[in-house]
Amino acid sequence: MKIAVIGYGRQGKSAAEYWHKLNHSVTICDQNTSVIVPNWAKKQLGAKYLNNLKSFDLIVRSPMVHPSTLAKAGGNDILKKVTTTTNEFMQVCPSKNIIGVTGTKGKGTTSTLITKMLEAAGKTVHLGGNIGIDPLQLLKNNIKKDDWVVLELANFQLIDLKHSPHIAVCLTFAKEHTDWHKDITEYKDAKKELFKHQKANDIAIYYAKNQHSKEIAIVSKGIKIPYLEPPGAYVKDEQIIIDNTVICNIKDIKLLGTHSWQNICAATTAVWQISKNADALHNTICNFDPLPHRIQLVRTKNSIKYYNDSFSTGQASTIAAIKAVNGQKVLILGGYDRYINLEPLYETILEHKNDLRHLLLLGQSAQRLADELKEHGYTNFTLTSSNTMPQIIKEATAIAQPNDSIVLSPAFASFGMFKDFEDRGEQFIKYVTEL
Repeated sequence: MKIAVIGYGRQGKSAAEYWHKLNHSVTICDQNTSVIVPNWAKKQLGAKYLNNLKSFDLIVRSPMVHPSTLAKAGGNDILKKVTTTTNEFMQVCPSKNIIGVTGTKGKGTTSTLITKMLEAAGKTVHLGGNIGIDPLQLLKNNIKKDDWVVLELANFQLIDLKHSPHIAVCLTFAKEHTDWHKDITEYKDAKKELFKHQKANDIAIYYAKNQHSKEIAIVSKGIKIPYLEPPGAYVKDEQIIIDNTVICNIKDIKLLGTHSWQNICAATTAVWQISKNADALHNTICNFDPLPHRIQLVRTKNSIKYYNDSFSTGQASTIAAIKAVNGQKVLILGGYDRYINLEPLYETILEHKNDLRHLLLLGQSAQRLADELKEHGYTNFTLTSSNTMPQIIKEATAIAQPNDSIVLSPAFASFGMFKDFEDRGEQFIKYVTEL
């Protein structure tokens, strides 16, 4: 077959390698003319990278390429030829014990918790998807029929999903990614695809206190289980409970914030359908540290705590961080501006104005943030002229007082100042450690 791989990022490279090893003819199609293409692949780079799509037998869409982009280039019928690495993996995976996790925030933490809980219960587990490893790369791990696979799946991967996992989990849902989707309805519909193809013996788990989450999961033909209320895991009397079994006390949880209880309850509910090993759940939860760049305490110096939450590239995660970190805070906010409506963020800032000592606004979004915060009557901020991480940290430290926290939780992507959120977070860790 003639295969077109659209976009040559991490998942595009995985796709090209996979179909090449199956002895198909692979053409790399990418806007970037400087992409280095393997000598066994053909290439179609630059402005005309989407030319002649009809000449291919199969088109592999990378996550950030919207299906409508392909339809515009090759006509609506071209979408019948389109697949993704996630679709291919779910079709060929030797194990059908697949757990898919989606939601606006908390996917990585919940997916990792599920993985570690299952491992503690004696299962062999493979973790991938939007977190770390492309699904097709997991096939190299020699997945067995009785193994479990946990996939973190974002809307970019779900919008044209043709298969559903045995257990699908929808975490909280908020208005995000309106720069990629044509509207919020399309964003929600993309999440529904995770549940849409489930059968009667499959399981749909959703966040009981979020109506959108419920609406997403309700399309499933499977068994529907809410969490944060019975029969799923829930919090009562400062304990996480499921099926009348106490799993742990919330004071023993290392993760900050009540939003972390949501992630823990979601993971507990999913794993309880597989193994009712309460000790495994308890030990995993109590020993689980924050994932890198997620409200991660870097150090305390001169009675000031420094938190790296660089993963927060959207307002929902930053809202959670504002609520999670106790006491007075200096919040480092801003970055690449996609011009998304920020009303929920402003409402949270106003609600927490008494424990937000100062906002340090940076990046392309700084001026818009300043203007819109003023419109909301909030003026306790500075537009920083600092454009390097050491300067930003120095400025924030000068504002902070003893027992304050400095929180890097930008609510925006890092483009323009840093390579990505990982580079931004690693620089924060490096220079805070050197203080």
